[in-house]
Order: sequence, then structure tokens, then C-alpha cells
Amino acid sequence: MEGVRQLLTRRGTRYGLNTALALMLFLAIVVVVEALAIRHNVRVDLTEGRRHSLSDQSIRLVRSLEKDVHAIAFYRTDEPGRAAAQDLLTQYAQVSPKFRFELVDPDRHPGMSRRYGIAAPTTVVLESGGKEEKFQGAEEEKITNALVKLLRTKRRVVYFLTGHGEAALDSAGRQGLSQVKQALSEVEYEVKPLLLLREREVPNDAAVLVIAGPQSELLPTELQLIEAYVKRGGNLLVLLDPFTAPGLTDLLKKYGIVMGKDIIVDRLSRVFGGDYLLPVVTQYEPHPITNEFTKDVVLATILPYARTVDAVAEPQKGITVQVLVRTSSESWAETDKAALDRGEAKFDEGQDRRGPLPVGALATIEVQSDVQGPTSEVPKTEKTLNPEPSTLNQKKGRIVAYGTSAFMQNNYVNLAGNRDLFLNSVGWLAEEEHLIAIRPRQAKFTPLVLTANQARLAFWGILVLPPLAMIGTWLVVFLRRRRSA
Repeated sequence: MEGVRQLLTRRGTRYGLNTALALMLFLAIVVVVEALAIRHNVRVDLTEGRRHSLSDQSIRLVRSLEKDVHAIAFYRTDEPGRAAAQDLLTQYAQVSPKFRFELVDPDRHPGMSRRYGIAAPTTVVLESGGKEEKFQGAEEEKITNALVKLLRTKRRVVYFLTGHGEAALDSAGRQGLSQVKQALSEVEYEVKPLLLLREREVPNDAAVLVIAGPQSELLPTELQLIEAYVKRGGNLLVLLDPFTAPGLTDLLKKYGIVMGKDIIVDRLSRVFGGDYLLPVVTQYEPHPITNEFTKDVVLATILPYARTVDAVAEPQKGITVQVLVRTSSESWAETDKAALDRGEAKFDEGQDRRGPLPVGALATIEVQSDVQGPTSEVPKTEKTLNPEPSTLNQKKGRIVAYGTSAFMQNNYVNLAGNRDLFLNSVGWLAEEEHLIAIRPRQAKFTPLVLTANQARLAFWGILVLPPLAMIGTWLVVFLRRRRSA
């Protein structure tokens, strides 16, 4: 016993026991934390823009699922994107038990690959209720858009007015609209041209009527048909270039939207390497169309060759109107078109209008009807994707107007936030803005720009002084030890 007592009283034994107890305590803490993590899984995304989290739109749609959705991701075991695909699909599955998924190696399961017609890896298949959607690559935008297609039982139609020099829907040229048509088709909209002089009315199945840059005047009969469409609860998207279509301008004025007789000149666009006639928009009014543009970081839009679009202060009874987007304070509205054509445009006090300038506005028109239709406040769920026939006649007509049509053409639509602005406008008009405004999370490169003084301070404080301090400390210790020896 004396030997055991001496052993326990040794300093080395005490240190060893303390170390063992500390190690056991540490392991116990790890086990408890792991157990809590399994039972209460909490995910925190600290990245800028929440790049590793589902968007609010995706979460809302998945939570509304009433039918089971089965996702099959065909990824090889050694595929570089397999882990990322599994992580993304797991996020969907955590939102709702109606969404389940599995990862399948196409090489190890050739029978399943043949069954779904998988010709290449990284293919994802979503199936529900006997319907199937297939796409390449597991990305949030693709998955959620595929869910929209699965849940819809009927495609909605977006009509584009033709016959007045508008850009062609099928044209792949710089001024064509083929990319806009493709973007709408990807979220299951059917896109059709509309020649009013032949049809004699806006079809009843029109979810939205788009008037994109008419170069010649609309006939009075066409204007009457468009006004009748709005009065019965229709949705109108007007993109009107400067000094064009005065008859359509007068129609918009009836609903509180005033198109200016001017062209916006913006000095800020020169900072981005553009022309003075490429106004840069970074100011957005609160609205479902633009809320996502300022949620995490400000997303700019570029509206080339644009005119001002104002909202009247006191619209007629039953009409609400508001400005949607504005240009920078460096812009002005040039009213002298001749001087602009000569390249001599300058701001004239008392004649021209200084920025920020409104370049987009919208109006909501109450329609006298006993039929109750969906409103913008209704949550976007599986049911609202497929409204009953009796609810298709809306209680309110809607108009969104911009002072340019160029921003949706092929050469501009993919610049900055132009594509999202157009799709969000169509989505709000069609009561589906929360479904088509889904953008993938992208990493943002944020360079660190230092002034000359900051650069010198960083150089001396990081590269020079720390090594000198270490060398000085070593010399002091060395000399002291040498003296003591």
C-alpha cells in the first residue's frame, strides 16, 4: 500500500491522471455534442448572399407540396459534383417529407439508367403523379423550375404584340427576342405572337400581353382592344422606346403612367465602360418585382436608350400607381433630341430634368366583377399554380411599363439584372413572380482596394515589422544566455 501511495503522490502520476481526466471529459463533450447534432440539426450559412442555402421561393414551393416528389440524381461515385448534388437535394428534402431523393451510379445500375433513358451522367430526374422532368446538372434554379413544370397541369400563354416593327420572337440576332422566349419557355410559359388586326381581340387565355418596342403607331382599333383587355382584368407589359407610339402613351396616361418626351443621359454609365445612353439603375422601390434586387446585395440593371416613366400623384379612383425603378443622380432627361443626334447634348437648367429619374412604373386597376380571382398576396403553392376555371378572371388588371424595349433584346438581356427584371415583371403580372424569380447563388469576387497610405501601413505592419521583432527577440535571448554562461 505504501508503494501505491507513493506512486499516486508522484508529480508525474498526478499530471498523468489530470491529463487522462481532461481527455475523458473532452471525449464526453464531443459525444454529447454529436448526439445533440444528430437530434437537432441546425445549418447556418454565413456566406455572402447565402450561396449555400435555398431561396425563399424554393422553400415556399416545396413546403406547399401535396403530392410526393421523387428525385433521382444519376451521378457516378467518383463524379466531382456528386457531393454538391447530394447536399443540395438534402436541403430540399429537409424542407418537406413530400420531397425525397436518391443518388444512383449509372454504371452500377444500368437497368435503372435504361428505364429513365439516361444517356449521360449528372442527369437529374424528377417524377410526381405520373409526370417526369429531366435535366442536366443539379442546380437550384433547374430543380425548382422542374418542380413548377411538374405541378402545373396547364401551360399559361404570354402573347407578344406584332405588326408595328417590334423585335422578332424567333430572331437570334442582337436585337431579337429568342433568349427571352427561351427563358419564358423554361418555366412552362407558352409564348405566342399576336396580330390584333387579324384576331380582333386579346385571347381569353392570355396571362400577359407584352408590347415590346413598337416602331409605328398602333391603330385606334388596336388601342381600343388593348384597353378592353385591361378593363376586364388583363395584364399588360409595355416597353416603349423614346419618341414612339404616342397613341399608346395616351392610353397609359389614362391609368396614371406618364411617358416622358425625352431621353435619359447618364454619366454613371461611363464608369462601367458604356455609352451615355446606357442608364444604370440601382434604385428600386419596394415591390415583389424588385425586392430580390436589394435583398442581399444591390443588383444593377442597364436600360439602354430609355425615356422617363412617371406615376401621377393623384390617379383616377380605383387605380393605384407607383414608380418601380430609378436611374442615378448623375443622369438627366434630355429633351432636345436634335442636339442629342448631333452629339451636343448637355444639361440645360430649367429645361431638362435632373436625376434620379423614374424609368419604370406600374398600375393596378380595380375591375368591377363578382368573380374573385387570385391576388398578389396569395401564397404561391401547388394550388395557385392550377387555379380553377372560375378564378381565372382577375379582380384587378395590371400594367407594368418601362421606357425602353432594348434591355430585353438578345444583346442586353443577360447584362446585370436585366433578365431578372423582365422575368419578374412577367411573373408579377401573371401572379407567379415567386416562381420565376429564382436565381442561382453565385460567388461574388470582392477585391480589397487600398489607398497608398493603407498599402504602406500593410507593408510595414505585415511584411517588415513582425520578422524584425522576431529577429530582435531572438538576439536578446541569445545574448542573455551567452552572458549567463
